[in-house]
Amino acid sequence: MQVLPIVYLGYMFISLYLLSFFLILYIKNRKVLFDYPKTPKKYTVSFVVPAYNEGKSIKETIRHIFDIGYPYLSEVIVVNDCSTDNTKEEAESLLREYPKLKLINNPKNLGNAARSQNVGLKYAKAELIAVVDGDSFPAKESINKMVGYFDDEKVGAVTCPVLVRNRNLFWEKIQAIEYIAICFGRKLLEYVDAIYVTPGPLALYRKTALDEIGGFDENNITQDIEATWHLSANGWKRKMCLSTHVSSNAPSKFKPWFVQRRRWNIGGLQCIYKYRKDIGRKGMLGMFIIPFFIINTFLGLLGLSIFFYLLTRRIISNFLLAKYSIVTHTPVITLETFYITPSILNYLGIVLFLFGLIYILLILSVLKERLLKKENLLNIPFYLIIYLMVYPFIMVNSLWHVITGKRIWR
Repeated sequence: MQVLPIVYLGYMFISLYLLSFFLILYIKNRKVLFDYPKTPKKYTVSFVVPAYNEGKSIKETIRHIFDIGYPYLSEVIVVNDCSTDNTKEEAESLLREYPKLKLINNPKNLGNAARSQNVGLKYAKAELIAVVDGDSFPAKESINKMVGYFDDEKVGAVTCPVLVRNRNLFWEKIQAIEYIAICFGRKLLEYVDAIYVTPGPLALYRKTALDEIGGFDENNITQDIEATWHLSANGWKRKMCLSTHVSSNAPSKFKPWFVQRRRWNIGGLQCIYKYRKDIGRKGMLGMFIIPFFIINTFLGLLGLSIFFYLLTRRIISNFLLAKYSIVTHTPVITLETFYITPSILNYLGIVLFLFGLIYILLILSVLKERLLKKENLLNIPFYLIIYLMVYPFIMVNSLWHVITGKRIWR
């Protein structure tokens, strides 16, 4: 029996299983997706904003934080990591306007956001810590809708959807679809206690939970993933509020997009290695989150390997056929060459694509995103066929960087 059909069928089965899994979670919980708990408690909140060369956005980020309108805001701590642009001056210009704004200028560049976040944590006084990137913009009422989850004393972190703010260029619009799909899937994972990341654009943490895990891991370049796994390992729940959002600027060009995704992959690989001994242990972290994360990380790589294997085999086969045909004086190309025999594997590939298309359309419909306009109609097939095909190549590059020790933040 040939190995390739078995591998291919296994690949298709896992892909269809995961899509079906998310669809079942949606059907079961569709009536409560946008619900969030309201609380009479007056939780104090401190914001920590790490900033490096965010001069173009830091002022607007700060204004968005204060415009949230949360009545029990303790302070907003901006940690300037020796920026070489006008980040410091832009933040200083708002100190008089906002008395609760504090600016910390690191004496030397710390090299990544985790170290700056930990600096801010040392000064934060509130019960809850909101972490916001220096180029992100929380929606009004976002914190008001997120704090109620902390009435459950086992909740250690709450996240919300991250949406693309800049949607003018084609590349930005494609990422907008991706971000929406990610946030929808993350909400569904909440129902099986499997949220595996509380993203940096806006995440709300219980300070005692952060203190328990020692803050953010300064050696991991995706400290938001690592912190979430650490919280899960320590028994803390993670929740997501789908009724609010935070917007962030997505990369407008291919190279910075590639570098960003590579950093995400490298940080994910760091997390897998750090928590490898917890596989099969530590509740949902070891029984579901890590295996699920590994499958998602390497599934595309498996698909790429199958593709290149088939391509290489076809090239070699055609080369040998041509050489044999020349030697024996037989036609290289005949009408039979163009005959394509359909197989169950081809049909499964079509089914997988259709499932993915239905899932994306469902997400856009549920979240009421206006991405189905005439000029954007082809964006979804492009996202499913072309955009996602780049990810395995990013993983190959990420693995090379890990092997060669190039685990850099910027």
